[in-house]
Amino acid sequence: MKKYNLLTFILLAILLNSCSGTKEDFFTINEDKLKAQYTFDDKLSLEILNIKNQKIDSVVYNLNNKKAGVAKGNDKFLFNLKDSKLGYQNVIASIYYDGETETDSTRIELVSNVEPQLLSYTIVNTYPHDNTAYTQGLEFYNGILYEGTGQRGKSSFRKTDYKTGKVDLKIDLDAKYFGEGITFLNDKIYQLTWEESTAFVYDANTLKKIKELQYTKKIEGWGLTNDGNYLYQSDGTEKIYKLDSENLNVIDYINVYASSTKVKELNELEWIDGKIYSNVYQKNVIVVINPNNGVVEAILDLSKLDKLITKLPETDVLNGIAYNSLTKTFFVTGKNWDKMFEIKIN
Repeated sequence: MKKYNLLTFILLAILLNSCSGTKEDFFTINEDKLKAQYTFDDKLSLEILNIKNQKIDSVVYNLNNKKAGVAKGNDKFLFNLKDSKLGYQNVIASIYYDGETETDSTRIELVSNVEPQLLSYTIVNTYPHDNTAYTQGLEFYNGILYEGTGQRGKSSFRKTDYKTGKVDLKIDLDAKYFGEGITFLNDKIYQLTWEESTAFVYDANTLKKIKELQYTKKIEGWGLTNDGNYLYQSDGTEKIYKLDSENLNVIDYINVYASSTKVKELNELEWIDGKIYSNVYQKNVIVVINPNNGVVEAILDLSKLDKLITKLPETDVLNGIAYNSLTKTFFVTGKNWDKMFEIKIN
């Protein structure tokens, strides 16, 4: 019986050893030398702890799956972060030694070093707004205001007279769809849906539906805008995705930061003079974003508008940004608001 127990113990030890692996780790990234957060002005300094004093041939470093550079032997590696993407950077070190390779990884967070400017505004006009419209997208096209609305069974695309609040034309979506952001690009209208991974494309002149497109990435549809060539889509996180308008393929994305803080729940989007203006869901603010790096450059507090509308049971949060290039003014409203405000940002 004792021999059986001893044999069992030996076999168990062998099994556990084979499962855990026998190769010993010789190297690790020295995390004591890393900061929790970096900015564009920083240089990332990386070095390897050589636990067993092995002779290192070289170390290849990758940031977010892109090669950052190579260090000879165990030399310290410096990487300029000015062209990196805001957000978490996954750092992988591949250490080459004695014909072998070992890898180690860590991550850092790159945040904005820009203090956002606080903007002010004046109200130019106040107009009536259909309080049954759960506003998701708002945009001018050839001087006419168009609106995309949400809620299943109530979602639509609308052509409106902003001065009277009258809906001149309404295209209802099938009840299974929850309508979201809209934008005009190349004489086409694009309208997102929330969880259905579908975008509708209409002819901008006839308003007839041309086709449906499926999202190529598993994300929600929130806000939508364009820079004249590409679409930009928010998904309720801190990310804004750059898309090919022909097939919705994701080309790139940015992570949006105000100073050292992620700005999550980015909602309705509007492209104005090379910047992205975005509502932040459930916040009465608009943030102005640099589309190249995700830096919030300015913030507009619109909380006072909430006190100027009629509060009804359906009244929801601020949402909707449209820029009228003819008047150089902004039009803002909210979900089921009874008013729309024309404002000038100072």
